[in-house]
Amino acid sequence: MNGYAPIEEHGLIGDLQTAALVSHEGEIDWYCCPRFDSPTVFASLLDREKGGHFRVRPVDGDFVTRQLYMPDTAILITRFMSDDGVGEIVDFMPLPDDPQQATSRHELVRVVHVVRGSMRFEIECAPRFDYGRARHDLHVDEAGAVFETPGLRLSLSTGIPLQAHDGAACGECDLSAGQARALILRSGADATPGRIDPRVSFDTLEHTGRFWRTWVNASSYRGRWREQVMRSAMTLKLMTYAPTGGLVAAPTAGLPEQIGGERNWDYRYSWVRDSSFSVQSLLGLGYTDEAQAFTRWISDRVKEHEGDASGPLKIMYRVDGTSDLVEEELDHLAGYRHSRPVRIGNGAADQLQLDVYGEVVGCLALADRAGASIDNTDWEGIARMVDWLGSNWDRPDEGIWESRGGARDHTYSRLMSWVAFDRAIRMSNDHGWPGAVSDWTEQRDAVYRQIMSRGWNAERKAFVQHYGSDVLDASLLVMPTSGFLSPHDPRWRSTLAAIRDELVSDSLLYRYNPSASPDGLAGDEGTFSICTFWYVEALAQSGMVEQARWTLEKMFSYANHLGLYGEELGRRGEHLGNFPQAFSHLALINAAVNLNAQLGDRPMVRINEQERARLLTLN
Repeated sequence: MNGYAPIEEHGLIGDLQTAALVSHEGEIDWYCCPRFDSPTVFASLLDREKGGHFRVRPVDGDFVTRQLYMPDTAILITRFMSDDGVGEIVDFMPLPDDPQQATSRHELVRVVHVVRGSMRFEIECAPRFDYGRARHDLHVDEAGAVFETPGLRLSLSTGIPLQAHDGAACGECDLSAGQARALILRSGADATPGRIDPRVSFDTLEHTGRFWRTWVNASSYRGRWREQVMRSAMTLKLMTYAPTGGLVAAPTAGLPEQIGGERNWDYRYSWVRDSSFSVQSLLGLGYTDEAQAFTRWISDRVKEHEGDASGPLKIMYRVDGTSDLVEEELDHLAGYRHSRPVRIGNGAADQLQLDVYGEVVGCLALADRAGASIDNTDWEGIARMVDWLGSNWDRPDEGIWESRGGARDHTYSRLMSWVAFDRAIRMSNDHGWPGAVSDWTEQRDAVYRQIMSRGWNAERKAFVQHYGSDVLDASLLVMPTSGFLSPHDPRWRSTLAAIRDELVSDSLLYRYNPSASPDGLAGDEGTFSICTFWYVEALAQSGMVEQARWTLEKMFSYANHLGLYGEELGRRGEHLGNFPQAFSHLALINAAVNLNAQLGDRPMVRINEQERARLLTLN
């Protein structure tokens, strides 16, 4: 691995404004400050030499490691087990006093302690600011260390003596059973180091744990797979930028979809689609506050773009709602396991992806039914979106997968346009809110007829990726869950069978075949985890409940040791793409919640011998 920890061998910590990754050996190798989409402080995940890291580990390298979260929290424990003893690092980020108020003050807390025997630990805090491009000043004294650039100041407080070495603060400490030391890395213009009493750190730890346990206990979900569902929910919460309610697609940038390939994107932004899906998932668990925050976030975006010819929404924004996402290649970084180029920003930001309107309106309609407050200003924004879509739904676009191979008439985009019209009509009728309902009805029906005539390929006996093609696309698995088709419709059953035969591998799904549908990029990719969870839902809705359960259980075996998922899975089950991925976790929640409802109180599902034989031969 050339010194790089596997993507999946990481845990996530955060404070609802930014986040960090901690490797299975106790290294923080990714951290942006003061928010998700800020330049990096630690990025050795993308370059072992130039990226920067915060490493705490036993001096004696003869140990094994284990990682776990404290139950129902985002507090991460990395354990080191050796012949001499057992030590731990407890990593967490305390929440700001008011998480909804944007701040430059953040803390990374690392409590090192020994529970059995004794251990000597080495510490190396080596920030490399602005993706390794900015030099910094370092001052070390008995109180700790200060790292400073013109734009960012960090202080490291600890009771461990430190020395300066090549821009890093380094030290060692010997601990015996029951002893602990704390390290706190603070950001902020007034960040000042000082000696830390570990007992104070444990008080902060308890306060942070109480927040997460309270949030988890507010969930209404009491079904099967609660541990997996709630870990996914906490992961989505960790990727939420509390001051605006926007949710990042992933907290990382540049992690490859193919090792050594060019499919390396920056996902630290709020995709309208991903945020909409995530909020829908959280609504399914009873969380309405997140839906309320997202409603405000969307309303603000629509107001900002009122009258824009390009439409009332862009497909993605920075977490503060701005849209300056110019794509840039960082040529000085080697890339994860030499996967280049490393990109920041995102050139897809100005693409036309019409499906986002269906996802947004569908989410807001669900929030409305769940009791979130949709006021007249919010409704006016929804009506403007749907009116604009009425004049634009028939345009070619780049589609859900952000193809860089040119615009096409994507069936999924049309499907989501149908959803936008349908849900707006229902909301207007339910509340008596004003809107061009007759026009929306006419447009909804026109979309339906077009999909049924042009999205269907009679030779493939399936709905296809875009009109005039024979390419299958896993995104169409949502046809029955959206209400567009009955799960028992013959055309749908035929489509499901075609997808199973061509895109499924050991119950994992490829999103499409890139060789059959060139997307403008070189290389291959792994199976897409969101698609596998969509497949679970599609099977369950189509009456194949035992197959759905078996597929879901197998998918759980591909999670990392903490229950986290990246965007894709490679041939050996390795995680690929940015990590962890909101898409994967929101889809897990939906699949588990909906399948649990299908199973009801039955401890098992009875199937006949013919169905059992078919289940055993599934890909």
